[in-house]
Amino acid sequence: MNGHEDVPFYQRLQMKHLPIRYKLLIHFLFITIVPSLMLGVLTDWVVNRVIERQLNENTLQLIAKVNKSLEFYMSSAQNTTYLLSYNPEIHRFLSREPLDAAAREKALQFLRGFPTLQTEIAGLMVVNARGEYLSNDMYAKAPVDLTLETWYQEAVAARGIFKIVGHPYKRSVTTHANYKDSEVVSVVRAILDPETQKVLGVVLIDLKLRVVVETAKDVRLGKTGVLMVLDEKGEPIYVPKQLGFQSIPNQWLNGQMSGEFVKTVNGRKLQFIFRKSPFTGWSTIGVFSTKEAAPEARQIRLYVGTFVFVVCFLGITASFALSHSISRPIHRLMAFMQRAEAGDLTTRYWGDSRDEIGMLGRSFTSLLTKINDLLQLTEKQEKQKREAELRILQAQIKPHFLYNTLDTIQWMARKQGAEDVSEMVQSLSRLFRIGLSKGNEFVSLAEEFEHVRSYLQIQKQRYKNKLQYTLDLDPDIAHCSVPKVILQPIVENAIYHGIKERRGPGNVAVKGERQGDRIVLTVADDGAGMDKETLGNLRRKLDLGADVQMETSGSGYGLANVQARLKLTYGAEDADLFIESERGKGTAVKLVYPLSE
Repeated sequence: MNGHEDVPFYQRLQMKHLPIRYKLLIHFLFITIVPSLMLGVLTDWVVNRVIERQLNENTLQLIAKVNKSLEFYMSSAQNTTYLLSYNPEIHRFLSREPLDAAAREKALQFLRGFPTLQTEIAGLMVVNARGEYLSNDMYAKAPVDLTLETWYQEAVAARGIFKIVGHPYKRSVTTHANYKDSEVVSVVRAILDPETQKVLGVVLIDLKLRVVVETAKDVRLGKTGVLMVLDEKGEPIYVPKQLGFQSIPNQWLNGQMSGEFVKTVNGRKLQFIFRKSPFTGWSTIGVFSTKEAAPEARQIRLYVGTFVFVVCFLGITASFALSHSISRPIHRLMAFMQRAEAGDLTTRYWGDSRDEIGMLGRSFTSLLTKINDLLQLTEKQEKQKREAELRILQAQIKPHFLYNTLDTIQWMARKQGAEDVSEMVQSLSRLFRIGLSKGNEFVSLAEEFEHVRSYLQIQKQRYKNKLQYTLDLDPDIAHCSVPKVILQPIVENAIYHGIKERRGPGNVAVKGERQGDRIVLTVADDGAGMDKETLGNLRRKLDLGADVQMETSGSGYGLANVQARLKLTYGAEDADLFIESERGKGTAVKLVYPLSE
């Protein structure tokens, strides 16, 4: 026999119901292993924070270095625009003064010298307000008015301020080197007349993207982390192909100059660290996988995990050995006690140990001997007590005397013309006669329904028109037996908790029918009913076999009593009681049990 068979599972989870060896293990875990785990978790958390902070600082330093390089190239391009505006030949060209061949060639030679000194320059073009242009290696694809180009208009709108346009998409200007739009970045600046502030023209410079972002290409964050550069509109300036995406939403940067965030892109969890250059307006963003962000942290986590594992292994092993040495004699005593619990009071504990377990075993043996003697004495006394109670009960209840007395009262009432009193006494007489039924435990369904009818007639006298009832019994099962007084407690509940609580008259319907090889007895009322919570609590208590007494004034029985009698009579699997109820619509109770002839 298992010592925990009678203990519910949820109670066995409590410390007081666990075996001693498990208690020792749990206590040892709390004393040694749990602090070790907490220390490991705290260490891992601190190390992760420190490494993450250092990684972020190093990444921001690299980003600052890239931004500084980009700002250098842009600053150099800005200075070039100033040098161009100060050249006499170019100034004459912008001021609409005609250039002879020699002056024009001199201006072109001046423009061609810049790509030699500044290798990042892919092309230069100076366009005056009339749409005419001078260039080292750039030309218009077709005879168009260049002043209508988007880049020209942006420069004019900036009023002499250096502006980075970005990749030159859909413009009418190209270079002899035939650079792709994605391979260059364009910058512009309008040249104004110092006196009138009128726009004289625009300087357009194409910068080689390869040279500009060379610093970003060489930067690596961890094993797979890279840098990407976006312009102020969020358009890509430089994005490595291995990232798998070309841009990110501007709202991720949240309009901030620098920061960090984590996002999942294409199924990968990535960390982004960015800083925006106030000069170029470009954002340099470091991108790397969160799984590879800190390999040192994983190595430290491995060391901590190994330490905790070793501590747990040694602790559990030592605890098992200690608990086994303590629990083994206890288990032997438990086996002895279980045999005694099973009813073998002749068993005896044999052990020569002088410790607490040995003393307990010998004391229990002595206790069993005394219990065996007391049981014999108690059995004799109980037999005498039952005989005495039977004699007292027989003396108190005289069925014939009771029936004769009620009949006398009935005839006296009729003689006095009190027909209602006569009917009530007659119903009460039938109620007692069927209820006592000469000591029999079973009656026929016809007698049980007659018993209920008598009870309802009595209650009808009390409640008058408030109570109506109907009884419907299938004649084919009227002779079948049923435990006596099985319906009256349920009918009483229907009246006191249903009809009595409702406003206006109510009806109680009692029905008996056969369904296959089973008999179904139903008591339904249209009274107050129960809400879902009350009904659920009642069902749970009945399922647990709790003593759910729906108190009555006459019988003293309740739903739990009826259910218990059915299950004891026909078996827990073959008989049951079901309740359906709804607030304001009434309650129905069904008794189901096997057909018995």
